[in-house]
Amino acid sequence: MRESATIQPRPAAGPARLDELNIPHQTGVPLAPLTWYRVGGPAEIMAQPTHVEQLSNLTARCRQDDVPLYPLGRGANLLVADAGVKGVVVQLNAPAFRQFRISANRVWAGAGFDLMQLVLKTAQAGLSGLECLAGIPATVGGAVRMNAGGTFGEVGPSVSRVRLLDESGNVIDLDRKQLQFSYRKTNLKSRLILDVEFDLIPADGKKLVQRVKEIFASKAKSQPLAAHSPGCAFKNPSHVPTGVPPTAGQLIDEAGLKGFRSGKAAVSQRHANFILADPDASAAHIVAVMQHVEQTVEARFGVKLEREIILWP
Repeated sequence: MRESATIQPRPAAGPARLDELNIPHQTGVPLAPLTWYRVGGPAEIMAQPTHVEQLSNLTARCRQDDVPLYPLGRGANLLVADAGVKGVVVQLNAPAFRQFRISANRVWAGAGFDLMQLVLKTAQAGLSGLECLAGIPATVGGAVRMNAGGTFGEVGPSVSRVRLLDESGNVIDLDRKQLQFSYRKTNLKSRLILDVEFDLIPADGKKLVQRVKEIFASKAKSQPLAAHSPGCAFKNPSHVPTGVPPTAGQLIDEAGLKGFRSGKAAVSQRHANFILADPDASAAHIVAVMQHVEQTVEARFGVKLEREIILWP
C-alpha cells in the first residue's frame, strides 16, 4: 500500500528568505522608539529595501508565503501591541524612496519623504496647497494613504498621481481620475505607495511660510503636541443625532472624559481627542482608555466612534 505524500509547509519569509533577496534586515527590532507613543513590542523582522525592485520582490515573497507586511512611516498614528508584530515591518528610508523635486507647479516626493519638510519646502517655493498640513507628523506615503488633514484642510485635493505596488509587487500608476479621497480615507487598496505627484498653485512664498507658522502655532495652543501621543485618537463621526456634538473631541469632552485614566494612559485635559501615555505606559493601558471612551460615548450619545489610531497587529 502506497504511503500518502507528506505536504511540506512553505518556508516563511524569514531572515534566510530575505538573505536570498539581498534585502537589508534585522530581527527582533524594538518598535516603541519608532512610534510617537513609545510603547509596544518588537518587530519579528525589520526590512529596509534600498530600491523599488527589492521592495517589489519582498512584497511578492510575503504574499507567496502568506506573511504579514507592515509599512512603517513616522509612527505618528500607530499603536503597537505589547507582544510586538509577527511578520515583516518595512521602512522606506533609503534615498530611492525619499526623493523630492519641483518643476513649475508640479512636485514629486517619495513615499518616505517627511511630510513636514514637504510642507515647508513647497511653501518656500511659493507653491500653495500643502500648507494646511503644517504640524502633521507623517511620511508622504502615509499621509496620502489615509488622506491626512485636519481643521485647515487635507492632502487629497493636491494629489494628481500616485505610484504604488500591488500585493503581487507590480508597479501601478494611478492618475487623479482614478483616485478617490474622503475623510481620512482613500480608495487605495495597496499599503505600499512609492511616490506621489502634487499639483500646486503658485502663490507668495513669504505669505505661505507665514501661514505655515500660523497653523502650527494654532495647533500648539489647542493640542498637546509635545506629549507621548500620536494625534487624534478618533475620527469625527460622519453623522450624529440632532443636538449631539459633531466632533469626536466634543463628544468625549461632554461625556466628562477629560482626564480619565486607566493605568499609565489618560485622556488629555487640553484636547479630549488625544490619549496621552506616561513614559512607562503599555499598549494595553492605551487600548483600555480607548475602549472606555468608545463605550461611554455610545452609551451617552448613541454615537459609535471610529478609531483614527492604527493598531498593530
